[in-house]
Parts: sequence; structure tokens; C-alpha cells
Amino acid sequence: MATEKFTFQAEVGKLLDIVAHSLYSEKEVFLRELVSNASDACDKLRYQSLTNPKLLENGDAFQVEISIDKKAKTLTVSDNGIGMNHDDLAETLGTIARSGTQAFMDGLKAMNEEKAKNKKSGNGNVDLIGQFGVGFYSSFMVATQVDVITRKAGEKDAWKWSSDGKGEFTIENSERTTQGTQIVLHLNKDAAKEYLEPVRIENIIKKYSDHIGIPIVLKSNGVKAAEGEDGADKTLNTASALWTREKKDVKPDQYNEFFHHIGGGFGEPWLTLHNRVEGLVSYTNLLFIPSTPPFDLFQPDRKSQIRLYVKRVFITSDCDELLPSYLRFMRGVVDCLDLPLNISREMLQNNPQLVKIKKGLTKRIIGELKKKADKKPEEFKAFWDNFGAVFKEGLYEDFENRDKLLEVARFTTINNDALISLADYVAAMKPGQKDIYYITGENIDSIIVSPQLEGFRAKGIDVLLLTDPVDEFWATHIGDFMEKSFKSATRGDIDLDDVENNKTDKDKDDKKDDKSNIDPLIAIFKVALGVAVKDVRVSSRLTESPVCLVADEGAMDIHLERMLQQNKQMGGGGLTPRILEINADNALIKSLNGAANGAKEGDALLTDAAFLLLDQARIIEGEKLPDPQAFAKRLNTVMAAGFKLPA
Repeated sequence: MATEKFTFQAEVGKLLDIVAHSLYSEKEVFLRELVSNASDACDKLRYQSLTNPKLLENGDAFQVEISIDKKAKTLTVSDNGIGMNHDDLAETLGTIARSGTQAFMDGLKAMNEEKAKNKKSGNGNVDLIGQFGVGFYSSFMVATQVDVITRKAGEKDAWKWSSDGKGEFTIENSERTTQGTQIVLHLNKDAAKEYLEPVRIENIIKKYSDHIGIPIVLKSNGVKAAEGEDGADKTLNTASALWTREKKDVKPDQYNEFFHHIGGGFGEPWLTLHNRVEGLVSYTNLLFIPSTPPFDLFQPDRKSQIRLYVKRVFITSDCDELLPSYLRFMRGVVDCLDLPLNISREMLQNNPQLVKIKKGLTKRIIGELKKKADKKPEEFKAFWDNFGAVFKEGLYEDFENRDKLLEVARFTTINNDALISLADYVAAMKPGQKDIYYITGENIDSIIVSPQLEGFRAKGIDVLLLTDPVDEFWATHIGDFMEKSFKSATRGDIDLDDVENNKTDKDKDDKKDDKSNIDPLIAIFKVALGVAVKDVRVSSRLTESPVCLVADEGAMDIHLERMLQQNKQMGGGGLTPRILEINADNALIKSLNGAANGAKEGDALLTDAAFLLLDQARIIEGEKLPDPQAFAKRLNTVMAAGFKLPA
């Protein structure tokens, strides 16, 4: 076949341009990425050979080889893994998954902006390479040309992919006697001075790749690997799976590098869980919680980042059966001793042993989070800011662990800027308070000034401030916590009179009189507003604002209905009519009530006032007015009357 020429996908071109301009302060990361890819290729072949042993042409002694050629100024990384064919090369090395590159660009931009803002320096952005799955392209940080010679296991033809990283690549037939991949880097002048030294290569492998479970061998080619050593090939890594070692034998930086390798994470993990379980089901887990959320955390098709091994043999990299979806931010490996090596994806589903592992892992993770939340609340806040919205999905989905999840959950309230637990909330409840109150909305700034909270503030009653979309679902299904029910501050007829405060009995009696004296205005408002509202009634939750909107006891919460409508999940109709609550103590309401005494139904001024107050309540709730022109006309009419302007 003649040489074929291709053009890189547009986003890859952008990425290569960034790499070519050397935005990374530590270019040595390229070797980490190439070795990691080679290791993955060996894992894939090992797994496929379980059902197709013929793929192993030369046995199962997998290894990664690094060769130095000072004369040609090339550095070669080879493996005897799964290999690639023509289509694999064109697809894998010519394009990147739709979300990967753009997210990489966005992440790089954000990180550079943060550095500029804080006047920081460093190499944090180098870790973005691994995070977004674009590690191979880091080769062009050090190479003027990259050649990939490969042959896929089970196929006869070998192929060569070549590119200078400037927009195009070629694919042609090649020769390779065994399956696997060989990546040849033609180093640029500066890189040749640094990365053709065996000692330098050895140090990089020790730093980044010591945890790799297969040997990484530096080929001698007659060159001494280090001072005082002969020209023999040298294995540079420990070559034992990190999770199989005792915790006391693993250093923090080894955990960090394994975290980078296994899950494409960057920085240091927020929490590391390394455990061995023996019993009816025996397994070892090495799991990490990242310090920052992955870019695709809320994408519905996001795959699990937990790798499943059986007796140290890689099985799959996206085993959704190991953890519930609300823990999808976890990364790491689980190595089970009891599963068969030839287990298929179909057999993984509903496998009783995996069910037990899932229960054990979930329980342990929740327990460790509870310890952090109780003992180190400041550290836990970082986790909650990053993953709290995902974690709370478990309150809706995981009935079995719901009580434990509620103990871990933390909340902001109207009385507390710092995060508090539900146990803290219950302990601080006012005498006579029977429920745990909450309010939902799009953000803290908008809901904290909601008029529905005025009565709670007046009596010192705390209210949970819930701003994540999932809050709308779990809060209405949770039942209770410590025998206290959850109740929305914007739904139902809330009676706060039983909650103790400094008001005297006479004050309470006076307020009851005010409620009964407002009846004439309520009657006129009901007639004027008609079907625009479900009801008009005196409020026990307002202390300053004249009116507010609330949902009926059995109706959908206001914010939830609006959110569903915005996502076109409510059909074609408008929002459900709400209850308009009136503050009998408000000066404007008292004045309107005075005008209502003796007024006839259909009074123009009172009708306009009723609709203006309703629209005011809608605006405060963030809703669109159904008739902005009518609102403007009424407002002009009332203002003209107030200023005694001629009609």
C-alpha cells in the first residue's frame, strides 16, 4: 500500500501547537505518558488472551523497553502489548475524543489565568496532559518527528505512523515480527542533550513509573546504564503492582504517581484508601478521591474510573458494578482473588461476589468520609465543594445507606456560613420546632433574601440552603432524620406560632386579630386574581415583605417546577397557580385593607394593586411575567394616581 497522508483533527492541531510552543516547564512528563500507554497496551493483551490464547505469539512475559541511540539522536519506547492496525492508528493518533481536547484547552486556560491572578509559577499545568487523555502528543515537546511502528495481535500486517506534529501525519506498511508497538522519538537539539543519558532516563522512571506492574527495561545497546555498571540491560522499576504491597512500604509520592497513572488524575489525591479484605470475598483496593473534580463529572455517559483486576490480571477499566454512581468521582483499582480470570462483561452484571465487594467498598468510603467530616471539617469542605452535589445523589438513590449518607452530608444555612451537619442542625433547633426546614434555589445569593425566610429569621429558626439540582429530589423523598421531618419553607401552610421566642401571649393575640381584620382585602383579591392564584391567605412566615408565593402542601415545590419547565419536562402549559400569602402587619397591606373596607368588587385601584403585588412576588421568585405589558400599564396607572396626575 502506498503512503497515505492525513490531516489532524482541528482540535489536535490546536493541541500540537500548544505543545510545540513548550508551555510545559517539565518536559520529562512525556516519558511517563508513553510508558503508561505501553503498560495499558500490555494489560489489554493479557486480558484478551484469556479467551484467545493464540494472541500471545511469544508467551506472556510482558515488558516495556527503552532504547537510546545517541548517534541517531533517537529515544525508543517499545512494548509487546495489543498493538494497533491501520484504522486504530488513524483514529487513535489522528483524533481525540470530542470532549477531551476542548476540555484540555479550557483547563489549561483556567489554570494559566489562576497563575496570573495569584502571580504563581510552577508546573501544575503539565499534569493536564494525563488528565484529558492526550498523553501521546506530549512526545512533540521533545521530538521533531515521531514514528510509530506497530502490529496488532492476531493480525499479520504491520504499520508505520509518522508525523512532525505540524498538522499532518502519514500511514504506510511496515515490518514488525511480533505484536506490539514501537515509538521512535527523533529528539530535538535541546532534548537530545538531556534524554539520551541513561541515568536521566532511570531517574525519570523511578520518579514517575516505579509502580508499573510489568518490567520497564533500559536496553544497553553497549551503553553503561550508570557509573560503575556494565552494559547489561537494566530493569528500572520495582515491577510489582503497587496495591499488592503493604501500606507501610509505599511512599506518598508513589501513591501520587500511581494516582496519575491509573485514573489520569493530576496533583495529589485528596484521600487515599489502601485496604486488603479477607473473608467470603477476598480483594484488595487502592482507591483515590481527587483534589479537583474531573471535567466530565456531570456528563450522563461518564464511565467508571475504577479498574478491575483478578489475581493481578487486568479485566476492565470501566466496571460500573464496583461502586454506585454517586461515587463516580473515585479512581483506582480493585483486585479480586475469587472471580474467574475469563469472566465476561455479561458475567460482571449482577455477579454476587461483585455485589458484596460493592457493599464493602461503599461502606468503607462513606465511613472514611464521615471521619474526615467530623475530625477535619476544613479539609472536608474542599471535598464537599467539589463533590457534594454528586454525593447527594445517593440520598435519592441509595436507600440502604441513606442514614449514613445523611450523617456525612453538610449544609449551609441562614444562620451558619460554615458547613454544618444535620445532627448539628437538630441539636440547635428551637423549643417547639418540629421539622427540619429547607429552601431550594439556583444560588445562595438569591434564596437567602427570599421573603419566605422572614418569619424564620424573626424567630431564630435555621433553614438549610439547598442550591444543587439534585436537592429538589432527595429532600422530598428523604422521610426524616432523627425523627424530624424535612419541610420546605416555600410549601404548605407553615405555622411557626408553637416555636418559642420573646413574644408575649398578648403579642400573639394581637397578631390573630390582625389576621381576622384583613378579611375584606383577601376577599377582593381572590375575586380580582381569579384563576391566576390557587388561593389568597394571611401569611405566618412574612414579617417585612407585603406578599410572597408558596406552593400548596401537596403540590410541587416552586423551584423544582420552574427547573423542570426550563428543561421542557412540564409539557406545554405554564406554571401551576400558587398561593399568594399576604403580610397583615405590612403598612402597604394595612393601607389597602383600609381602602377595601366599603369598596365594591371590581374596584379598579384594588384590582391593579392585587395584580401588581402578584407580579412583584413572581419577579422575586425569578419567574417571567405572563403579561409584561399589562404589568407596565398597571404600574403607570398606580403611579399616576399616587402623584395625582390627570388621567
